[in-house]
Amino acid sequence: MELTVISGKGGTGKTTIAMALSELAKDVVKADCDVDAPNLYLFYKGRDIKKEYFYGGKKAVIDKKFCTDCKECEKVCQFDAIKDGIVNPFKCEGCGACTLVCPQKAVRLKEEKTADVYITQTNKGIISRAQMEVGSEGSGKLITQLRSNARKFSDENILIIIDGSPGIGCPVISSITGSDAVLIVTEPTQSGLEDFVRVMELCRHFGVLTFACINKYDINDKMAGEIGGFCRENDVYVIGKIPYDDTVMKSINELKPIVHYEGSKANQAIRKMWDNIQEYINRINQ
Repeated sequence: MELTVISGKGGTGKTTIAMALSELAKDVVKADCDVDAPNLYLFYKGRDIKKEYFYGGKKAVIDKKFCTDCKECEKVCQFDAIKDGIVNPFKCEGCGACTLVCPQKAVRLKEEKTADVYITQTNKGIISRAQMEVGSEGSGKLITQLRSNARKFSDENILIIIDGSPGIGCPVISSITGSDAVLIVTEPTQSGLEDFVRVMELCRHFGVLTFACINKYDINDKMAGEIGGFCRENDVYVIGKIPYDDTVMKSINELKPIVHYEGSKANQAIRKMWDNIQEYINRINQ
């Protein structure tokens, strides 16, 4: 089974909650699909047992042997990526228009490495993760690769917990497509509600079982109530409500999952939410 944890935007506590659930699940494979800001592995001691290159994009390359400096490629480029016969790789989007207009066939597209992909063995199981190249962007193909790698180390009895990307873009779509359930982490603010609505509609479009978690719900009870009301109207179960807790920041600074802090209010609330999630998992497996 795959449980994907996402949020409408960054900074809502998504990774903290995904990691806490992973600790409580114990026998679990983790996939860090927040490829623009991967940090799950920082909380564990481990070693990389596999590393491979990921080629997720293409860039234009000009062969000076054939180039006559006609500038047709420069004229057609919509991204201002070619100047005086030199390609700026940070601007090139690999669309290939330049290859079509070059009368000398001097321009071609070359596959570009955009990430290193790792399988990391930790003292708490496998993490499938990636490290993006500077200037690269997260892609759906990379997320698909990370999920595929995670599945190689699991079976039907082992839960895969995916720390998804924030937002509603291509990486998020790749994170949730085919997942058994999605947990949306939101916060009680107006922008949090609006982000939640967008990502919930995305989950609904793909027909994924969706739960909601309101993090730091007690910093704005009124807005938390509005989010809860919206969830009821749209048949989304609020499976957990996490109170604000200074210990969460302490746990991040000390690189220890929040569930290791016994007196933490957030810890207790996340454990209760995990019990609720387990009930649903058991129903699905029956």
